[in-house]
Amino acid sequence: MSLSGKAAIVTGGAQGIGRAIAWRLATEGVAVHIADTQTAKGEAEAAAIRADGFSATFQTVDVSDSDQVQAMVDAAVEHHGRLDILVNNAAVMDVSGTSEDTSAETWDHGFAVMVRALSTASARAVPHMRRVGGGSIVSISSVHGFLASDSAAVYDTCKHAVIGLTRGMAVDFGPDGVRANAICPGMIVTEVRDKSWQRERDDAVFAEMYHPIRRVGRPRDIAAGVSFLVSDDAAFITGHSLVIDGGLTIQLQDSVAARAREYFRSDRADQSLRTPPI
Repeated sequence: MSLSGKAAIVTGGAQGIGRAIAWRLATEGVAVHIADTQTAKGEAEAAAIRADGFSATFQTVDVSDSDQVQAMVDAAVEHHGRLDILVNNAAVMDVSGTSEDTSAETWDHGFAVMVRALSTASARAVPHMRRVGGGSIVSISSVHGFLASDSAAVYDTCKHAVIGLTRGMAVDFGPDGVRANAICPGMIVTEVRDKSWQRERDDAVFAEMYHPIRRVGRPRDIAAGVSFLVSDDAAFITGHSLVIDGGLTIQLQDSVAARAREYFRSDRADQSLRTPPI
């Protein structure tokens, strides 16, 4: 799956899933342009990648601003001479609420970052991909793109929209040799959540229990999926939504409930056990 010599943009690449994607692509020979609002973290990651002998640049970008997205694409091409890969990963998590209690401002911000930015970045990137004979767009959706959660109206809606947008781009850009796919992560423990789980081991054990594969996901699991989808080994895959969730969403709910009952009745259950994040 040689990717050597290609160039990529990874939005939201300063930490978490985006960070893992940037490192994975860089170690496979891709010149990576990291875009994020977190300047200090992003610059540190790009510097660390370069220190390991790989190619990376960083740019402070708010993807909700279309002008900044255009500047991001221009800078990536200027730095690396080409653009083959776009990974739309940037998202906002602080958008909880139902349709009844979510403000118009929250809706607008969530949509701007998680949907409109994907369309804008892709539209700006495709002409450069055409010039090199084609390319690959991977957008990070979620299992929330298929299933709903409580008090997550904005997040669920935007992640559903990512899947629809991906299919549309696959149809529109396919004749130009540009493939568009989505990845739908399940529960992924990033460095932020990992710190809390080191303190609350009951949550971690319970979460592992309700996955068929008996572990939660890590950012590297998503990075591996991105690496495959942008490679030539996936040359006939477009418009696809790849679920990477350790089997979380393939189960009947009564199966999960039965394992939960077993857990609570066992010696492992702690009376102070909190409801784990799903």
